[in-house]
Amino acid sequence: MPTSTITIDVHLDENKVPEKIAWRATDSSAETAQIAKAMMIAFWDSADKSALRIDLWTKDMMVDEMSDFFYQTFSTMADTYSRATQHKELSNDIKNFAKNFYAKFRDLQAKEMKGKQ
Repeated sequence: MPTSTITIDVHLDENKVPEKIAWRATDSSAETAQIAKAMMIAFWDSADKSALRIDLWTKDMMVDEMSDFFYQTFSTMADTYSRATQHKELSNDIKNFAKNFYAKFRDLQAKEMKGKQ
């Protein structure tokens, strides 16, 4: 049976805070490891009926980047959920949540910028 391997290297500082995340996949066309500032990985444990997660981000990840990352993750989760279940209404609810989340972030960001002036 064919297999594919994904390797993730997390480079830590002296306090074990992620400084760099690099990943590669055996099926990727990229010749070098890809660099990322954040990652979220979730596995479904069917025996325990629970999600097992790894969430990491580098210390140079900015708040606006984290908000973009979450918005895009919510949106793609909606697409994945729709493909897996065919529940379009629930998928649309997730997408609407993502849009509302991002709009609230932008409003908060604007207020913070205004307060600094």
